[in-house]
Amino acid sequence: MNKIKIFSLGGLNENGKNMYIIEVGKDIFIFDAGLKYADDKMLGIDYIIPNYDYLKENKNRIVGMFITHGHDEHMGAIPDILLDIPELKIYATAFTLETIKKELENEEMSTDNLILIKPHRKITFGKNSVFPISLTHSVPDTVGYVLYTESGTIVYTGNFVFDPTMSGAYKTDIGKLAYVGKQGVLCLLSESLYADKQGFTSPNHRTSSIIRETLNKNEGRILFNTFQNNLYRIQELLLEVSATERKVVIMGKRLENSIIKAIDMKYIEFDKSKIASIQHVRDEDVVVLISDEREKPYSNISRIVRGYDKFVKISEEDTVVFAAPIYEGMEKSATKLFDDISKIGAQLVLLPTKKYLEHHASSEDLMLMLDLIKPKYYFPVIGEYRHQVANASIAARVGIPEENILLKLNGQVATFENGKLLDTNEKIKIDDILIDGKTIGDIGDLVLKDRESLSENGIVIVTATLCKTSKKILAGPEILTRGFIFVKENIDLIKEAEKISLEVINDNIKNNYIDFNKVRTGVRDKLGKYLYKETGCKPMILVVMQEV
Repeated sequence: MNKIKIFSLGGLNENGKNMYIIEVGKDIFIFDAGLKYADDKMLGIDYIIPNYDYLKENKNRIVGMFITHGHDEHMGAIPDILLDIPELKIYATAFTLETIKKELENEEMSTDNLILIKPHRKITFGKNSVFPISLTHSVPDTVGYVLYTESGTIVYTGNFVFDPTMSGAYKTDIGKLAYVGKQGVLCLLSESLYADKQGFTSPNHRTSSIIRETLNKNEGRILFNTFQNNLYRIQELLLEVSATERKVVIMGKRLENSIIKAIDMKYIEFDKSKIASIQHVRDEDVVVLISDEREKPYSNISRIVRGYDKFVKISEEDTVVFAAPIYEGMEKSATKLFDDISKIGAQLVLLPTKKYLEHHASSEDLMLMLDLIKPKYYFPVIGEYRHQVANASIAARVGIPEENILLKLNGQVATFENGKLLDTNEKIKIDDILIDGKTIGDIGDLVLKDRESLSENGIVIVTATLCKTSKKILAGPEILTRGFIFVKENIDLIKEAEKISLEVINDNIKNNYIDFNKVRTGVRDKLGKYLYKETGCKPMILVVMQEV
């Protein structure tokens, strides 16, 4: 029998960047390929994806990539990965596939390798097969995956909740889950984000009541900020708008295309005649729908609040509703954004995070999934380590032996042979890839430290011109600063800095020769110490020398 290896390239001990690898003998199955939003400290970074060198090195063994649903945390890395592995086959259900296709088309990339699958229809790959099962989440056509192998069955849930009121493309097929469980499951990989929350998530994920109250209480324009593909919440809003005389303006082609497509595919019920053009965005009774770009949280609403948007300006008659939780690590930016809205005088509506939850499995949801699947081994995934630990505690409460609960970090491999866990201590090399615009792979810790230093302490540039033959100083050294001090009020400090720089340059001129490296190092060292002593700041110091 083949060995089974399970590990993560991203998604453990963190929120987002989900990518789970299951190896069956020589075959590699990839489940999800997500991104993580950069936080306030990652200056200039748009988003983060898992390092996928392991996949590039073993691309000939990859069977395919299987995506659970159309959220960036689970499929946002696909365009970047396809740049290096263009032959990679990607399997997804209808709406998820449509979302991926649109992202690839925006990047002018081929969509030939996208393969449509349907829930509850087995896909066979030699001796192995993948069976998608419908699950309930905030986006339609969400599935979990069952990987059948000769060496055992593996189940990966992705994100889910149990809610019997959600039907159609949102419905969980509990019968299929129970059937899989009765056949015997070697290992279950289940999400952990809400493992520390008691009870079922349902009905706390429903927001219709607060949306209805907001629409009825406020006669003016309402700006509604949400996740682009949180279609269930968008559907809640549109159903409540349908009961009023208001029209809806959708900001941004990306969001508009997503909603129109969802209406056309019957995932959203709404009269398209109530969708108004951008020319009506200033009407006092409209609802304006705004979503974030995939790589920049709060980018669109921030531009509007700061007055940079050419279509929308917020006034004190407006109401701004945030229908999504604050991104982790973005609390500082979010708080400033909320303050700026309040300063304008607009009414701010925030959904209390303790009362209104996202579509993730709480403790009772997780216990029900465990009861249905009845796995021999349990692998908590998707969430920070404290969430994984809480998930492990839930498994222990329902009878999973402690030694059969796998608490892992990214790259740590769980190996099974003949239905038993082996103690191999194998570890796959993992890392983050920081994406800055179109730049991939060359933004690292040193670049971030430089950006942090520039943002906090500014820059000092030392320039000097030398004679090419005699090496004598013809001009300078001159001190230029940006973001460091106000020069006019610190003339003496600038003069002393020029004096220190001149001494260092002269000390390194001997016999018509100058060691430029020693000059640069010396200026940075001596001038840096002086500036820190005088100001308490450590600006970045650049030395520019030219010969004429």
